[in-house]
Amino acid sequence: MRRAGIAYEFLGRELGGRSDDPADYAEGRIRYDRLAAKPAFKIGLERVLRCPPNERTALLCAEKEPLDCHRTLLVAPALADRGIRVQHILADGTLESHDQAMDRLLETTGLKQASLFGSTDGSGRDGGDPIAEAIRLRACEVGHTLTDRPNQYEPRHS
Repeated sequence: MRRAGIAYEFLGRELGGRSDDPADYAEGRIRYDRLAAKPAFKIGLERVLRCPPNERTALLCAEKEPLDCHRTLLVAPALADRGIRVQHILADGTLESHDQAMDRLLETTGLKQASLFGSTDGSGRDGGDPIAEAIRLRACEVGHTLTDRPNQYEPRHS
């Protein structure tokens, strides 16, 4: 990668979608909101935010579908909240803005209609954020469980 002029920094421990801490799980499934509140996540996010603004930064993942990836459900919202323009690369190579991805997520979870009409989060509770609820629901489907392989955040070298 260095010969190609590409810098690489491993941030799996800070921004990864798994945790060794049982408190980060509910009913056996990872809770991204709990990971986002951890000091390590905030440190990792700050490292990403320090990337030179005149260079492109890519957060890589093996997931084909962005809505199945913790980077879309955990990291991208935190970056977007800080004014960073986030785009997801789809399987066909096209780019999807984070807003478009969140719109698709609302549709996928059935919360799009609820978000159009105000203060419900789609679950019958008043005052919720429909996107946060959609992320929670999607994480219940695709997030890691306590029974998944142990946390393996060592960088792989080939």
